[in-house]
This record gives sequence, C-alpha cells and structure tokens, in this order.
Amino acid sequence: MRSRPTGSVVVTGVSRFLGAHVAARLAADDRIGRVVGLDPHAPPPEFAHLLDGVEQVRGDAGSASTVIADLEAEAVVHLALITAPDQRHGGRAAMKEQNVIGTMQLLAACQQAPRLRKLVMRSSTAAYGASFRDPAVFTEDTEPREVPRGGFARDILDIEGYVRGFRRRRPDVTATVLRFAPFIGSNADTTLTRYFARPVVPTVLGRDPRLQFLHIEDALEIVHRSVVDDHAGTFNVAGAGVLSLSQAIRRAGRIPVPVLEPGLSAASNLVRNLGRSGYGLDQVDLFVHGRVVDTTRLVEEFDYTPRSTADAFDDFVSGHRGGAVLAREQLAIAERAILDGIRQARATVQEKA
Repeated sequence: MRSRPTGSVVVTGVSRFLGAHVAARLAADDRIGRVVGLDPHAPPPEFAHLLDGVEQVRGDAGSASTVIADLEAEAVVHLALITAPDQRHGGRAAMKEQNVIGTMQLLAACQQAPRLRKLVMRSSTAAYGASFRDPAVFTEDTEPREVPRGGFARDILDIEGYVRGFRRRRPDVTATVLRFAPFIGSNADTTLTRYFARPVVPTVLGRDPRLQFLHIEDALEIVHRSVVDDHAGTFNVAGAGVLSLSQAIRRAGRIPVPVLEPGLSAASNLVRNLGRSGYGLDQVDLFVHGRVVDTTRLVEEFDYTPRSTADAFDDFVSGHRGGAVLAREQLAIAERAILDGIRQARATVQEKA
C-alpha cells in the first residue's frame, strides 16, 4: 500500500446516496486535486448541498471517455449501479443496460486513459449467489455454487469478469473491487431498510437465514481509502458477526409474518407481499438462504475494521424510532395471533388431507 496525492477523480452515480457522499468526502480531502461527478441525472435536493465542491457533468457512462480524457483523470470510482429493477424506470432491461453495458463503456474509456492509475469498482456479495449448497462463509476466492437467479447478481458476475479483463490489459492501473454486504444505518434508504422499516415484515416459513450488514458510513470510509491509498484486489466488505432474520426483526420491533406456501410459491408470494417496487429474486434468495462472508483480507489490507453487523443494525433501529415500532407487549400479542393463525391453517390442511 502506498499513499500519494491524487489529481483528478471521476465519480459516477453522484445523484444517489453513495456516490454523492463519496464525492463530497473526496472533495474535502486536501490530497485530492479535483473531483468530477458523472451522472445522467441531477442530484435530488437532499444531496445537492453535499456537492458544492464537486464539478458535475450530466452524462452516462458513454460520456466517460470524453470526461476522463479532458480531465486527464488519475482515478475513476464507479458507483453507478442499480441494485434492483424499478418498473417505473424501465425495469430489468434498463437495469442491465446501466449495470452491464454502462460498465463496459466505462472500462473501455479507462483503458484508453494514459494517465489513469486507479480504478475503484462497486461490487456486491451478491456475486456469491444464495442457495442451499452455499458454504457457511464465503471468502473472496469462493466461486458461486450455482448461477444466481437474480438479475443484479448476474450483472455483478458480468461486471467483475470485465474488470478481470481490464486488469490484464492495464496492469499499470490499481484496480480495487469492493464486494459490499447490504447497506444499513440510520440514514441509509435502500430496499433492505424499507423492508425492516415496515410494521409487518413478511418472511418465508421455516427459514431463518443468517445475514450480514454493512454500515453505510463504513462503506464510505472504505471507498475513500481505496482512492487515497493503493489496495489492489477484490475485497469482501461487511460487518463482523451475523444476525438471523428473526433476530433482526425483533430488534427492529416489527412483526414477522411467515408465508405458508413452500418453495418457489413462497418466494413468489414474498415478492408480492413486500409491497414496494424494486424487490427481486436477489433479495428473496437472501431472505431464504442468507449469506455470510469473511472479511479478513479487508481488515488486514486496509487496517480498518467496520462496525459489527449487530451495531450497524442497531444504528438503523435507533434512527427509525417512532416509525411505527411496536412496544414489547404489542409485539408479543401480535406474535401469538400469528402463531394461532398458522396453527389454524395447518389444522385446515390436515383436515382436507
């Protein structure tokens, strides 16, 4: 690892939480000469004030070659990934266009940039998939046991394949791939935080997966360190320890509602019951099988330990107090009612059999 001043840095995806906050942190760092945010969309009002010190260019990844060349950029931070399809904005087709085609275009631009010396790529632990054949803990060298069902996970596998090709063509560039666990925290707004913020949380009957989370502030710190220092390679980024889904729901003071139908039928019902658009098979498989990764390589290389999964989740809970969280007595009554309903449903099935 070495650290030296960095000239121009291009950050993609600055209209979203992660990109806006990363760009703001880099702009405030005296070791960074110039920060340019590349995004086809204007940032929403809640992020606009963060970007006062960031030059903004409206354009997608196809514009990257011009921006990187004009700036003579030394570093590119690619954060503009869509993690779940949104039917209001083109659904799965638009998601794949931005994730896969957009990354191909960006890497093509980076390959032609003579002054580039650093590339930081957002990835995800979704790259490992989620199935009943999974090992207890994934390391960075573990291959998926099955091809993931979800579109985002398949996009991640394609993206990381393109990065491996880029590394072969540009060995002079330090390429850092960050496989993030699901983000959480008091100020994070993701499909996962919206799931746990619901008063009633649907689950798959008979499943209690082990989950890992990453506090959003730790994600920002790791990206920042990836830019100002050299950390070549692929790294799992997650909080130590695990929470079972049932533990997380109880900590949040929510009511779990098990879906009775087994297998694929239960997964389909879960998608419908989650209520808000944006959920896909990636999240469903996670809530069925869970996923745990080893972060030894990250801690040793970055000399930084993210807060634990439990601490990150507790910060999320504290930030959502007053959001229809149930008191302990109310939770117990609701749980008894749900259990009674499940017993009645099972009794009905047995009578028909």
